[in-house]
Amino acid sequence: HRPRGILSLANHDINVLVTDGRHVNLRGDVTPVAEGMDLRSVQPEGTVDADRAAFLDRFSRFLPVGFYYKAFHTPHWSFPRWEQLFRSLSGLGKVSPEAREPRRGSRYDACEVLVIGAGPGGMAAALAAADGGADVILVDEWPRVGGSLHYARAGNHGGLPLLATLPDRLRSHPRIRIRTGAIALGYYADHWVPVLTTEGLCKIRAQAVVVATGVAEQPAVFHNNDLPGVMLATAAGRLLHCYGVRPGARSCVVTANEEGYGAALDLLRANCEVAAVVDLRDTPDASEAAAAVVRAGVRVLQGECIYAARRGADGGVAGATVRPFRETTSRAGEHEIPCDTILMSTGFAPAAALLYQAGVRMRYSTDLEQFVPDQFPPGVCAAGRVNGVYGLAERLADGERAATAALEHLGRSTKGEGRREKEEGAGNTPHPTPHTLHPTPRSPSHPFPIVEHPKGKNFVDHDEDLQLKDFHHAAHEGFDNIELLKRYSTLGMGPSQGKHSNMNGVRILARLRNLPVDQIGTTTSRPFYHPVPLRDLAGDGFRPERHTALHSRHRALGAQFMSAGNWLRPEYYATSGPDRAASIAAEAAAVRTGVGIIDVGTLGKIEVFGPDAAVFLERAYTGRFAGMRPGTLRYGLMLDETGVILDDGVVARLGPEHFYISTTTSGSATVYRELQRWLALWGLDCTLAQVTGAFGAINLAGPASRAVLKALTREDLSPEAFPYLGVRLGEVAGVPARMLRVGFVGELGYEIHVPAEGTARVWDELLRAGRAEGIRPFGVEAQRLLRLEKGHVILGQDTDGLTTPFEAAMEWAVRMDKPFFVGQRSLAIVANKPVRHKLAGFLLDPADAEWAPKECHLVIQGGDIAGRVTSCAYSATLQRVIGLAFVPPELTEPGSRIEVRADGGRMVRAEIVPTPFYDPDGGRQRLDAAGGRQDAGVPGAGHTGPSP
Repeated sequence: HRPRGILSLANHDINVLVTDGRHVNLRGDVTPVAEGMDLRSVQPEGTVDADRAAFLDRFSRFLPVGFYYKAFHTPHWSFPRWEQLFRSLSGLGKVSPEAREPRRGSRYDACEVLVIGAGPGGMAAALAAADGGADVILVDEWPRVGGSLHYARAGNHGGLPLLATLPDRLRSHPRIRIRTGAIALGYYADHWVPVLTTEGLCKIRAQAVVVATGVAEQPAVFHNNDLPGVMLATAAGRLLHCYGVRPGARSCVVTANEEGYGAALDLLRANCEVAAVVDLRDTPDASEAAAAVVRAGVRVLQGECIYAARRGADGGVAGATVRPFRETTSRAGEHEIPCDTILMSTGFAPAAALLYQAGVRMRYSTDLEQFVPDQFPPGVCAAGRVNGVYGLAERLADGERAATAALEHLGRSTKGEGRREKEEGAGNTPHPTPHTLHPTPRSPSHPFPIVEHPKGKNFVDHDEDLQLKDFHHAAHEGFDNIELLKRYSTLGMGPSQGKHSNMNGVRILARLRNLPVDQIGTTTSRPFYHPVPLRDLAGDGFRPERHTALHSRHRALGAQFMSAGNWLRPEYYATSGPDRAASIAAEAAAVRTGVGIIDVGTLGKIEVFGPDAAVFLERAYTGRFAGMRPGTLRYGLMLDETGVILDDGVVARLGPEHFYISTTTSGSATVYRELQRWLALWGLDCTLAQVTGAFGAINLAGPASRAVLKALTREDLSPEAFPYLGVRLGEVAGVPARMLRVGFVGELGYEIHVPAEGTARVWDELLRAGRAEGIRPFGVEAQRLLRLEKGHVILGQDTDGLTTPFEAAMEWAVRMDKPFFVGQRSLAIVANKPVRHKLAGFLLDPADAEWAPKECHLVIQGGDIAGRVTSCAYSATLQRVIGLAFVPPELTEPGSRIEVRADGGRMVRAEIVPTPFYDPDGGRQRLDAAGGRQDAGVPGAGHTGPSP
């Protein structure tokens, strides 16, 4: 909770983290301003100027690195509270529930040479490779090609002619495709590189890769080096040359290389005052930029360092305390330099993450004070500053050299004269990097630009708020291996992935262990190089979507759709206005009192033909089917080999060797696949046909359904001619139809299966014929309520991937005395073991009706979890909240009392009751022509329809 300002202006840190309400954790230094943004800092408790949590800065001495591993764990109950407090104070922003980010699909591309980085070396490599005949893609994360030529001008304009010509040559070259605003996220096998673009993820497959990613400037470490106004020299260059913004009115530059003097010249040419250049080196290299700074009258302090940045009244920099660099423990020679900006140019770290991931072996160059590539795998090359080459002319030449190596890997001559044979085995052997053409004569990085301070606040990792003293603590506690240090201290584990901190962390550990840097090594680099939005990893939001033959009719009737598997089904019809609950209640009431109509064309439909069809179904389902008469149907329950419920439906016998079965909407493909597998294993003489899409299906339900259907068919619908659980072949509205008399919603009903092309005609005629009876279409939600009143189970909602028939209270559907069915052996084993829980119906106490539990709310017994609610709804028919829940077997007896933990932790009470809740003897679905009833003594009559 310390105010921060610009550090890198290059996406290398999160000092400027903002939100615009809908989008959280935006990096303000690289996010273009857009109309309508409401930008605010994400971290303060209040505002940046009045942060209520700023007092925490005073307690930092009591919160050393790793404190969270050692404290707050006891007593056990207190840890969640501490955890919540720390998370709320960490400043990660708040996700807006209203934010809806469209997912963006992945794209694929391919090329012969992929060049990553469009600075001078990358541009030269792309042009040379394209001139050599290769197909080239050039990728850069900035909106324009040119890299450091745009901002690192070092007080002169030597790079401007290149900036005026090279980009035009690249854009006009027929073999070069440019991808700007694109970040190469990682390197995978066979030169496969995912690139994050403004349109989404693009996966590029190349034959050779040139990495010209440059370097990341590293901050100096001194007291208060995180104050607003302390920034990298390259950040100041970007402000000046890319945006026309002065970094400050009076600047102090701390440096250890020529680039710092160049930054001072850039400030002078922009009419900014330079208070002093503080050079850490006792004897700086002679350079034209340094001489120009001296000629301009700027005070140059050699062998000195910034010991501390002084905070001003506005929270930013007010001055710099300077001391001799080699004697920072003494105040001798200390003096103050008033300034409002401190620019740092003390060293660089290669942006070599992709090289590490590609398997490149790196070595530490003491001449450059930088890790540089040593051995490359086939097809991977490096160019420019990531390769240790810093001079402008040298970087251009190094890019051409890398392109030559890439062309040789492709088997092309450097002049594009076609292919040549590769030497046997040459493509599999790592090769050393050639010596650079013109080695850099000076080191651009100081070996240790780090200053101790007794008060700390000398930050090494600005993402993680790691101070220099934290490294001393970690090493003292034994975490003195770079990988252990990283994990214990979280060095480089923030969103910036160590871009501005890892190199200084390695140097500090090397100094603590008195070892050379190359023996310390670096941490393992893994993809991704940069954080990726989950929307881009998720890929395209496209999903398969199936429509029934009646989809247009549903839209015309005001249907509000929902997904059911791959199908789009009406959830309800908004004919009663926008009130969802009122519409569903009205639809359910229409079925109970008159007649309703629902599209069930999404049910799976499979035909089984052949002499062994009955035998096959006897084995596939738990019930008996061999003795069925043509023209009848039965409920069918299907298990897998472990005895777990797989699917359910109805099995209709149309002829001696012809069966027609239905499945659940979501289980259609699975059931057909399993039936095919079993048929192949058993070798029976029958054939399966998947006809789900060939047939539409309509369920007509309610006391008046017989009267409506009678007007459209010549079939005898009397109870004697067409009894419950019967199936008839005939015509409805002139369309060939299979009529099944089933009752999933608990009323007199008919499922009408017709060829898909005739479904719309039958639907329209049923609506016309039922107008006098007040016919009303009803959707999935009303169907779910009606089936719940009948106690019917929906597979996948009232069961899960481990539920057996014994747990679902469906023993009545299992015939264990059959010779064989799939899952029988497992059920026999399960039957000898106690049941953990069982599905039972419950009525919620009227006093708790407003706190009705939701699906998956927990049943509590004796303070422990005893089960869960699977279905729950208010029934207007019964005037009670009803539901199904898994409870321990001892609680399934009617009259048992249970408690359910509802929203907000409120405990609600319920009573276990028998099911069905509505019409327990099943008389409503057996209505005769006069409104009476037939025999209701059919076992399991309440479960004669498939799950929706």
